Amino acid sequence: MKNFKRVVLILLVILIVAIVYNYPKLKIIAGYSAKNTASSVFVANRTLEFTNKTDTNFSPINLASDQINTSDKTASANVLGLVTKKAFYREGLGSVLGFEAKDFNAKYLIPKRTISDDKTPFPFGNGPQKDTIFKNVNYSVLNKTVDVLFDPLNQTRASVVIYKNQIIAERYANGFNQNSKLLGWSMTKSITGTLFGILEHQNKIDIHNKAPIEEWKNDERAQITIHNLLQMNSGLEWYEEYSTLTDVVKMLYLDRDMTQRQIKQPLVSKPNETWNYSSGTTNVLSGILRQQFKTHQEYLDFWYAALIDKIGMNSMLIETDLAGNYVSSSYGWATARDWSKLGLLYLHNGTWNGEELFTKEWVKYATTPTPTSKNTYGAQIWLNAGKEYPNVPENMYYFSGHQGQNVYIFPDQELVVVRMGLTKNANIDTFLSGILKSIK
Repeated sequence: MKNFKRVVLILLVILIVAIVYNYPKLKIIAGYSAKNTASSVFVANRTLEFTNKTDTNFSPINLASDQINTSDKTASANVLGLVTKKAFYREGLGSVLGFEAKDFNAKYLIPKRTISDDKTPFPFGNGPQKDTIFKNVNYSVLNKTVDVLFDPLNQTRASVVIYKNQIIAERYANGFNQNSKLLGWSMTKSITGTLFGILEHQNKIDIHNKAPIEEWKNDERAQITIHNLLQMNSGLEWYEEYSTLTDVVKMLYLDRDMTQRQIKQPLVSKPNETWNYSSGTTNVLSGILRQQFKTHQEYLDFWYAALIDKIGMNSMLIETDLAGNYVSSSYGWATARDWSKLGLLYLHNGTWNGEELFTKEWVKYATTPTPTSKNTYGAQIWLNAGKEYPNVPENMYYFSGHQGQNVYIFPDQELVVVRMGLTKNANIDTFLSGILKSIK
C-alpha cells in the first residue's frame, strides 16, 4: 500500500511539474484559438463548426474547446480545463484578445470607410467585369493548371488570375466564394510598406531618417533608419517561429500593444548588415505611421482613405490591438479579388485608374533586394531575384503570408496571380509556370 501511495505521489508531482512547465504554452494555444475563432466567425462570417473543422483543427490548437456568444460577439477557448482565453469583436476593428474585464466594455475609435463602388467594373470598381476573351490565352491549359492547385492535398481556398486587368481564371474551394474574406497573415506587411510609399510621395516622410523611437535615441540603436526597418535589416534581435514560445507568438497572443516588443529588443548586429525577418519590426512601422498624425482617428482613417478604400479594397479589414495600433504584421482580411487589387496597383507602378498614389521609383525601391537577404526580400515585399521559383521570371515579386497566402506580380507579363490556402505544400512553381505557358 505504501509503495502504491509513493507511485501515486510521484505521478502527481510529475503531472504538476508538467502543467507548470507547459502552462505558458497552454495560454498561447487558448489565445490563438479564441482570437482566430472570433475573427473567423465575426469578421469572415463563418460558422463555429466550419471554423473548428478547417481553421483550428491542427495540433496543438485542436486541444482547445471553443465556444461563441453571438449576442456579445465573443469567442472563448478552454484548453484541458486548465486555461481559458476570451476574444471579442469590435465593429471596424476586428477581433482581439481581452486581458482584463474593462477591455470588453471599453469604447474604441473606429476608422471611417467609404462606400463600395458596385457599378464600375472590376478592377477599378466592384461591379461585374466586361467580358473579354484573349486570343493569346489557352484557356484549356490555364484551367487545367488551376485544377491542380485545387487538389485536396494542396488545401487551396481561392485563386484568381488577372491578365491585362481582366480575370481570366477564378476558383474557390467548397465553402468559399468571391465574397469570402480571407486572412492574408503577413501579406498585411505589404500594405504597411505601401503606406510609407504613399507618405513619401506626399512629401510627408523621409524613410532614410532615423526611426523616431524614443527608447533608441541614447544607445546604439539610434542609427536604425525607417529604411532599415522596411527592409527587415535593422540588426535587432528577434525570433520568428510559431511552434514554441518565441517573440512573435508572445507579441500576437500576450501583448496589449504589439508595437513595443521589438522596440525593447537589443541589437545583435549593425543596421544594414544582417537581414532578419520580423513581424515585430512591421508592428514598429505601424507605430511609426501612427506618429505621423496628430490624432488617433487620423491614423485609423489614413490606411483606408489613402490606400485600401482608395483602390476599392472595400472588403478589407485590418485588425487592431488593444492599444489601437493596426496589427500590420499579420491581421489583414479581404476577399481574393481585393487582395489582387494591391498587386495590380504595383503592376501599374503606383497609379490607380489615372491617379498616382506612389511613384514608379517606390516600386523599384520596394522590389530591390535587401543587401543581406540573398535576393529574397525588398521592402516588405518578397522577391524572386534569388530564384525561389526557378521556372518563372526573376523580376516576379510577391506578397506572402503564413500558410501560403500569396499575390504574385509579373511586371513584364501584365499578370497578377492570387493563391490563398491553408498550406504551402502546393507546387507553386509548377502552378505559376503553367499559367505563363497558357499565355502566348
